[in-house]
Amino acid sequence: MGVSFDQGPIGIAGAGRVAQALGRLLRERGEPVVAVASRTLDHARAAAAFIGNVDAVSYSSLTVRATRVLIAISDDALPLVAATLAESGMNHGAALHTCGARGPEALAVLAANGVSCASLHPLQTVASPEQGVAALPGCAFGITGEGPAADWAERIAALLGGRALRISPEKRPLYHAAAVMAGNYVVALIDAAAMLMGAAGIQEEEALAALAPLVTASCANALGLGPMRALTGPVERGDVETVSMHRDAMAAAVSPSVRELYRAAGLHALEIARRRGLSEANARRLEELLRKSVDYHV
Repeated sequence: MGVSFDQGPIGIAGAGRVAQALGRLLRERGEPVVAVASRTLDHARAAAAFIGNVDAVSYSSLTVRATRVLIAISDDALPLVAATLAESGMNHGAALHTCGARGPEALAVLAANGVSCASLHPLQTVASPEQGVAALPGCAFGITGEGPAADWAERIAALLGGRALRISPEKRPLYHAAAVMAGNYVVALIDAAAMLMGAAGIQEEEALAALAPLVTASCANALGLGPMRALTGPVERGDVETVSMHRDAMAAAVSPSVRELYRAAGLHALEIARRRGLSEANARRLEELLRKSVDYHV
């Protein structure tokens, strides 16, 4: 008997953090990952060593070895890699890409060749291949597409004990913006808080250690109780004087990006406080203060 489509050999297109982590996780769960490809063989060899027991090949050679291809590369490289796979003869099987903001239309050149295409975006931050192996199991995956490729994406999510989120193509940018807010921008907020601590005379390492329990508890409360119940602090209390003190102190102490981040986050916190029942009089005073421009020149 021949090998069915859903058991066909898998190739990983890309040698970055997500590619390595997913390749290793799939291989460890018994999936037939046979090869990994990158722009250079050196990068492919390094990824192959991490994934384990797979070959390092070029993109143009990947389709000879695999009927299913998982494309885990940067968004801007996706069109070129998809075109290379198509030009190399990929005209059946399935292809998935892991980009967050795009759906299967990003693989249109492969779909035109007869390849089933879908997108599979892990809703998780991957700072290193090792951290990705630890963090990806159990995370949610944003899936867009239909047919065998989408079925394969659902299988990957299930293999990793994750949650499959079905996202329509036109909503994909909104889904990815949410991911950026919850992941990348949390990092930006923590960096801004550490910079403010630095302006108060506290070194970064000590500042991050001091902030860690606060950040951890705030995230746990927001996710467990919901943002409205979890919100605390001067905006939630309608404390105009304290917010004004913050604003004035930051004027000469930190960069414009930190000040604008404080103001933007404060305005959204104010919307949560309004939903929570903050009096409109206090809310208007806070909004006026947060929206008011300041001469930050020292």
